[in-house]
Amino acid sequence: LSSASSGGPAVYMDPREQENDWDRDLLLDPAWEKQQRKTFTAWCNSHLRKAGTQIENIEEDFRDGLKLMLLLEVISGERLPKPERGKMRVHKINNVNKALDYIASKGVKLVSIGAEEIVDGNAKMTLGMIWTIILRFAIQDISVEETSAKEGLLLWCQRKTAPYKNVNVQNFHISWKDGLAFNALIHRHRPELIDYDKLRKDDPLTNLNNAFEVAEKYLDIPKMMDAEDIVNTARPDEKAIMTYVSSFYHAFSGAQKAETAANRICKVLAVNQENEHLMEDYEKLASDLLEWIRRTIPWLENRAPEKTMAEMQQKLEDFRGYRRVHKPPKVQEKCQLEINFNTLQTKLRLSNRPAFMPSEGRMVSDINGSWHNLEGAEKGYEEWMLNEIRRLERLDHLAEKFRQKATIHESWTDGKEAMLTQKDYETASLSEVKALLRKHEAFESDLAAHQDRVEQIAAIAQELNELDYYDSPSVNARCQKICEQWDALGSLTQSRRESLERTEKQLESIDELYLEYAKRAAPFNNWMEGAMEDLQDMFIVHNIEEIQGLITAHEQFKSTLPEANKEREAIQAIQAEVQKIAQYNGIKLSGGNPYTTITPKSIDDKWHKVEQLVPQRDRALQEELAKQQSNDHLRRKFATQANIVGPWIQTKMEEIGRISIEMNGTLEDQLVNLREYEQSIIEYKPNIDQLEGDHQLIQEALIFDNSYTAYTMEHLRVGWEQLLTTIARTINEIENQILTRDAKGISQEQLHEYRTSFNHFDKDHSGALMAEEFKACLISLGYDVENNKAGDAEFARIMGIVDPNNSGAVTFQAFIDFMSRETTDTDTADQVIASFKILAADKNFITAEELRRELPPDQAEYCIARMAPYSGPDAKPGALDYMSFSTALYGESDL
Repeated sequence: LSSASSGGPAVYMDPREQENDWDRDLLLDPAWEKQQRKTFTAWCNSHLRKAGTQIENIEEDFRDGLKLMLLLEVISGERLPKPERGKMRVHKINNVNKALDYIASKGVKLVSIGAEEIVDGNAKMTLGMIWTIILRFAIQDISVEETSAKEGLLLWCQRKTAPYKNVNVQNFHISWKDGLAFNALIHRHRPELIDYDKLRKDDPLTNLNNAFEVAEKYLDIPKMMDAEDIVNTARPDEKAIMTYVSSFYHAFSGAQKAETAANRICKVLAVNQENEHLMEDYEKLASDLLEWIRRTIPWLENRAPEKTMAEMQQKLEDFRGYRRVHKPPKVQEKCQLEINFNTLQTKLRLSNRPAFMPSEGRMVSDINGSWHNLEGAEKGYEEWMLNEIRRLERLDHLAEKFRQKATIHESWTDGKEAMLTQKDYETASLSEVKALLRKHEAFESDLAAHQDRVEQIAAIAQELNELDYYDSPSVNARCQKICEQWDALGSLTQSRRESLERTEKQLESIDELYLEYAKRAAPFNNWMEGAMEDLQDMFIVHNIEEIQGLITAHEQFKSTLPEANKEREAIQAIQAEVQKIAQYNGIKLSGGNPYTTITPKSIDDKWHKVEQLVPQRDRALQEELAKQQSNDHLRRKFATQANIVGPWIQTKMEEIGRISIEMNGTLEDQLVNLREYEQSIIEYKPNIDQLEGDHQLIQEALIFDNSYTAYTMEHLRVGWEQLLTTIARTINEIENQILTRDAKGISQEQLHEYRTSFNHFDKDHSGALMAEEFKACLISLGYDVENNKAGDAEFARIMGIVDPNNSGAVTFQAFIDFMSRETTDTDTADQVIASFKILAADKNFITAEELRRELPPDQAEYCIARMAPYSGPDAKPGALDYMSFSTALYGESDL
């Protein structure tokens, strides 16, 4: 016999052929023929007695073909052609041929066997024919968990006897020799018939006889073997054991159907429970992430300004901490949320369940929208802080400049009101009055020179007000006081001039040299004061070009110092000439120069001060130059790394795009390669961290631009996060394809064919087919979707399956879902209803007691909690509606 154990057509081969297993078995152990004869005779009689007849000698009683035809009619339930009742050999041969033809019509191929050998009483051929009948009608149709025939029967025995000690069914000979396996089968289905714990492995005769007697008495299974024959044979006959065990299988087939139904229900409920857990996990993760975003955005939108640079720097440091510590885990949570959502939808499609619709506001698109708002708030917050830092830096600079200029001005005006209000000209001589007048003119010149400083002070105060400086009230008060004092000085100056001019006609004596000295000393003195102010003036620059511009201006200033020194020497020469004339004429000078308070000593002191400030200014400019060069180095260092990382991220994004389209090898190989590829990307993280460190140094140095690169840290962060998310999504797509393949039984070759067809029509390598591309792909696969009324209707139906959201594009996952659904079978609501109907003993309802008896505890309680009460005309107390429950599992009604 060949192919029978795999469920295919049974072929009976001539026992005279050397390779025949049947003949070889008998040659190995003649005792097997005895076992087979007894077993096959008992098996035939178990069926023939239904027709009111028996056989005694298997080869003799089947020679005329009458009982052979009767046996086939009983076991098949079909009518054979009318037998011939004559006693002649030809009548017997015709009857046997009718039986053999019927066997052949059932897919059994008989090789080199004729009716003559049966009619002649050939024992081996007759036994072989009966084994063929047993195999075809009693064993071949056995199916257990996708195995059939011999393997199915063996798997059934292993499943049923697995819980029993000392039982290990591996075959149909040695495993049955001690009799425990037979007793275990009976006890598993009818535990009240056998006290299994009292059986001993070392007493096989008792075990075997006990099983045979119980089976014959209570299960209507005739005794087909002798216990002594089994015990005394080194290896019991496999075919005899299989024949006898198959009788147990058919006796318990009703219980088997109930177990199969329970297994189907358990499988469906397990899928539903797992999906509900995934939905609950998604809802919680989505709620937590949205709540975090809701709490974070108001913090990022807070624009309350700080008063000092230190406070704003702390705000910036807090923001950096948020970017480095708090946000990265949320980026990972968002990515994991999308992966969980896609995996759940794939599992729902594979189990023929309706798609998962998250609660309102928790869709992936809602989360992406909130995330986009978060990133917009981040960008605005960072820009605002940097602008605030620039503003505060500018304010600090202006405030210091205001204080410096105000102090200089107040120092200059100190005592001027008293000088302008004195009445010294009333008792002065003519020369003294003239001197007073000239002195006053010099003061007016000096006053006019200070007008610019007062305007600068007012302009700085105005700018501080416009920039919302926190200490504006004190600045305004000081500026107001300076302006009021300045107006008073102007009025007093005008009043004194008028008084001096009234007495000028009487005062003529004036010292020309003093006058020249005063006229030249005043502007020079103002120049020196302006130079000292400029040399001490604060400056702020942001790049090398600006500091070099200041250095160039300073060098130009230094180039004017020789000419200024000549002017100083000329002024000092005037004073020397006065002294010389006085000495020469013996004139005793009563005091200083009547036209000015600027003494030669003050000029020299200020000149020496200028000479001291020049190198100090040199050092300050050089230090700033070094700082800007350091800043430029930071810019170059960041730019060098950014110009490597930026293209690297872009290249990896393009590579992932190609990989997702051009994937080769098995899905597991692709998954391994993608995870290795993902690991190689993750190992690149130190380069991103290095850039973050460089970027922090740049921000700490208050560097706001970088002409050496087009990449900003924000661009690189977004690119890096997109790269990690894209590779994670690609891996998730392969995992979903594996789920689809395993759940639908799709082969690797089919998946490769689907990928090849999909890629062929994906002309733009976008990873999705437009409607026309998808139609061309379907036509190439043999679908009738041509441009006619019927084809358009069929194509619209298919598009409704693969593109339920009407996006106009078909992804590869949707494509293989459709192809697998077209080519494989899936559980349906009708199948689940049929399974429940078996458990309910054909009733239209089921009870909680029946569910608890047939299903595992957790799944039984799951059904009881969700099944609605049954309200049909045949309803009983406690009846549950399993039909509405089954349709709800597949989205055909509400659960």
